[in-house]
Amino acid sequence: MTLHPTQRFIPGVAFTLIAASALAQTTRVTGLVSDAATGEPLPFVSVAFVDSRIATTTDIDGQYAFDTYYATDSLRATSVGYLPLTRPVKRDAAQTIDFALETSRAELPEVVVTYKENSAFAVLRQVIRNKNVNNRAKLAAYEYENYNKVEFDLNNITEEFKKKKLFKDLEFIFEYVDTTTRKPSLPIFMTETVSDVYYRQEPRTRREIIKGNRVSGVENESITQFMGDMYQNVNIYENYLELFGKNFTSPIADGGKAHYDYLLVDSNWVGRNWCYLIRFKPKHRQQLCFTGEMWINDTSFAVRRIEGGIEPGTNVNFVQELRVRQEYDEVAREVWMLTRDELLVDLNPVRDTGEVSKRPLQGFYGRRTATYRDFVINKPRDDAFYRGMSEVVVDTDPLSLGADWWDTHRHEQLSKRENDIYHMVDTMRTVPRFKTYLDIITTVVSGYYVTGPVEIGPYFNIFSFNPVEGPRFRLGARTSNAFSRRVEYQGFLAYGLKDHEFKYGLGGQGFITKEPRQLLGVNYSHDIEQLGQSTNAFRQDNLFSSAFRRTPNNKLTMVDEFRLSYEREWFQGFTTTVLMRYRTLYPRGDLEYKRLQEPLSLGPVTVHSIRNAEIAINTRFAFREKYVSGTFRRVSLGTSWPVVELHAAYGIPRLLHSDNEYLKMVLLFSHRVTTGALGNFRYALEGGGIRGTLPYPLLILHPGNETFYYDDGAYNTMNYFEFISDRYASLWVEQHFDGYFLNRIPLLRRLKWREVVGAKALVGDLDDRHQEALMLLDLMSKLNGTPFVEASAGIENIFKCLRGDGIWRLTHRDAPRATNFALRMKLILNF
Repeated sequence: MTLHPTQRFIPGVAFTLIAASALAQTTRVTGLVSDAATGEPLPFVSVAFVDSRIATTTDIDGQYAFDTYYATDSLRATSVGYLPLTRPVKRDAAQTIDFALETSRAELPEVVVTYKENSAFAVLRQVIRNKNVNNRAKLAAYEYENYNKVEFDLNNITEEFKKKKLFKDLEFIFEYVDTTTRKPSLPIFMTETVSDVYYRQEPRTRREIIKGNRVSGVENESITQFMGDMYQNVNIYENYLELFGKNFTSPIADGGKAHYDYLLVDSNWVGRNWCYLIRFKPKHRQQLCFTGEMWINDTSFAVRRIEGGIEPGTNVNFVQELRVRQEYDEVAREVWMLTRDELLVDLNPVRDTGEVSKRPLQGFYGRRTATYRDFVINKPRDDAFYRGMSEVVVDTDPLSLGADWWDTHRHEQLSKRENDIYHMVDTMRTVPRFKTYLDIITTVVSGYYVTGPVEIGPYFNIFSFNPVEGPRFRLGARTSNAFSRRVEYQGFLAYGLKDHEFKYGLGGQGFITKEPRQLLGVNYSHDIEQLGQSTNAFRQDNLFSSAFRRTPNNKLTMVDEFRLSYEREWFQGFTTTVLMRYRTLYPRGDLEYKRLQEPLSLGPVTVHSIRNAEIAINTRFAFREKYVSGTFRRVSLGTSWPVVELHAAYGIPRLLHSDNEYLKMVLLFSHRVTTGALGNFRYALEGGGIRGTLPYPLLILHPGNETFYYDDGAYNTMNYFEFISDRYASLWVEQHFDGYFLNRIPLLRRLKWREVVGAKALVGDLDDRHQEALMLLDLMSKLNGTPFVEASAGIENIFKCLRGDGIWRLTHRDAPRATNFALRMKLILNF
């Protein structure tokens, strides 16, 4: 079981839709202002919402009307010679409010007001009060065209760097160095994307159709998908803005005063809007906050323009500088939309201290510019338009569009420097040395070496060792995209120098259709497995598994498996996989299969193998889950909603001598919850059971960990085969504080360490009937009504790449071979 980011409860969905519907409504008020004594209509009376700049005057007949998103809870009528009168307003509803003003008969005494509050707070209160109506999420529907331009530059380009032998035959690229930036930089990558974005509130749906994509020297569908608007959009009206996987507090967050210092500096015109200028900075340097300024419209209190960056020392890895600039325009009456979004990031593994280094380490500039136009507001399309589409749809061959198309659809012309990037990269790709460098990078990142229609690897499985096989050598390969983009074949051959036995596998997978995603796979393998480890763990034939093992893995299983699978994605985030498999299991090493026989005095009999035929269906629902897709595989970018998984399997008796009939069910519910400045909280609930009588390799072997490596998906103080059940339930929780506490300790905050705490609890039981199928191993135990519980506390971001945990086993401490306390490490790179 792993802690996946996932989706919210169904009641939460309903509540969100109802709340969003309410926010989309305007307040409509009409009425008559008259003299209380005579009943005569009063013209030219000022009628205004209290604590707002929204106001009007009555016409010649004393009538007035409002239709606004920015209503407050009170309406006031004022006129010279009359007493002001205030009436309550029901927001987000249509109503009639009449005023009967009484003549003023007394002079008001002089009042002197002394204002002691920070003058910026009065503006901020109005900004926060009107966030819901200024947030585009209030709208019933909207659509726009997005133009996205992303560029990466190699910076700190020095004369010494240019002379490196690495750049032999590539010297021409330094003609394109940009010396106008603080660090001389060389453009190396650029992409442009034009897409149409559609949003509908009820039911909430967001779609993006990528119409055109141009990438400097690279044609890759996953890059095309990722470079659109969907994956990179930041909404300033949210309390927390996710950048680089971190929750930055918005300058206009509801509780912003606890994180920021504000100063009202000026007021002036920004375009056609009169605005207040407010500067802001974090109260504590290493908080995930911004330093910058924003212009706030004086009537709607919408953000007109905002720009900011992070302070040096902010607890974000590899980011030396981050600058964000956004502009908003009123594209329709009382509708403010983002029209320009700029991002600049300076990435470098070594912190820039501000001193000029003789040998500065090269880093990267990342630049993103997005513009938005052609807005259509509150005109939702037919249901058929939204139905059956993925959130991001790549239009037919968007990479094949010519220069004329781009000249027409590009929102702003490229500079000479930007045009030169395409020319430089295209030229560079023709140089053999560059092709070699590209092959090396691809091999390191993917684990496979590509040679024409074949990919050889993964390289980290080439060599491993264990007590059963001894030194083990493995050669694997699969077909590449040059062979086919619809069908893939793969296979491997391995040999152990101690057991002198060949292991092998052969299989393939192919698309029935790509939209919707339907994938058919078939595979046969004869290989060693370690039962009782998590799906997250390194396989036993992985070099890292061999290197980090703390006990000999001498209880292995030889598995002959034939597998047939069919995967279908019904809509984005909802996937079903049906698989049928036939397995034969043979014990290896110190593992043994023994069965009791009658009479018991004869002793147990050895069982040489277990045959099992099974059909299973696995269903996964992850609402709004986003992916970056390759040809056959894809990587989840997660979702803010809970993820639900249901796994059901039926054992088919007497099929090819299969020995077992059973029904197995497992339900998993997991969620990653943002906790603002406190980081994020992750939890997972899992439960399952088995009906039928089974040998122990087919029961629920709770995942243990016998390596020094921290395993998210296992109980890290539990051994393999230690606990076994046929029904169980578990709860895992983990809080990542992202340095919230350590950032406040003067010396420790320089280390940028981050705190993490967690706990895992398991309850389960095992019926004695399973002993009839196969005797349990001596080292196996039932939980016997006592939960297994372990708790952990650790530090993340050690040297920017390590996580270390201390783990305490709180129950079953007296069990044989129990590990009551353990230190585990994990290699993890993130921002």
